[in-house]
Amino acid sequence: MNDINNEAKPMTGHLIELRRRLLWALAAMAAGTAVCFVYVDHIYGFLVQPLADAMEPGDSQRLIYTGLTEAFFTYVKVAFFAGIFLTFPILLAQIWLFIAPGLYKNERKAFLPFLVATPVLFFLGAAMVYFVVLPMAWPFFLSFQNNGAETALPIQLEARVGEYLDLVMALIFSFGLCFQLPVLLTLMGRAGIITADTLAKGRKYAIIIIFTVAAFLTPPDVISQILLAVPILALYEVSILLIRANNNTRNADNAA
Repeated sequence: MNDINNEAKPMTGHLIELRRRLLWALAAMAAGTAVCFVYVDHIYGFLVQPLADAMEPGDSQRLIYTGLTEAFFTYVKVAFFAGIFLTFPILLAQIWLFIAPGLYKNERKAFLPFLVATPVLFFLGAAMVYFVVLPMAWPFFLSFQNNGAETALPIQLEARVGEYLDLVMALIFSFGLCFQLPVLLTLMGRAGIITADTLAKGRKYAIIIIFTVAAFLTPPDVISQILLAVPILALYEVSILLIRANNNTRNADNAA
């Protein structure tokens, strides 16, 4: 028997509800961006700390900007990035509040763990970038500096603040999105689009695809590529286990 809480709504009612949820999400992002702009110096310091830790006393120990407005707009981008990052769970909550009334009780119970896992996995991906990838990648790139003894003229890093922060933010979002693989595959498994056996048989192709994607998303060094590819492969295996566990639970419920 249908146990949906809300009565059926006309299409216009759903569109109005969707607009209201989107406005709440946008308002939360705007508020988060405004708050983050107040503390943008601290956020900037947090993002550049891995580079500062990787630099040696003889390095430039600075970031530069070459356009008059570059530093200001870089701060705006950092605040916007941090605002979205912090309010991402609010966006997911608004999505849940929009779709939950149209789901059966068992569907809500099954879908809620995926909604909780999404921001957790995103934050884990971002944490891996900051605490693992950057501390290993930046010393590699800084190692190409020299004092000019071998090259007649010294080679020293003069990194632009905008380019550096764009790279860091792109890495954080890339890793965060790639860490959503178990959520995506498990949902596809519940919908019957894929099966655990299909994923297991296609494992060798998945390895090639994952390493190729990792090569595009990470800086051009093998270490960063491996640091992204290996966790995604682990999450791929976790997805297979989750799909099998879900199928076993569904078969047991059907038998009961």
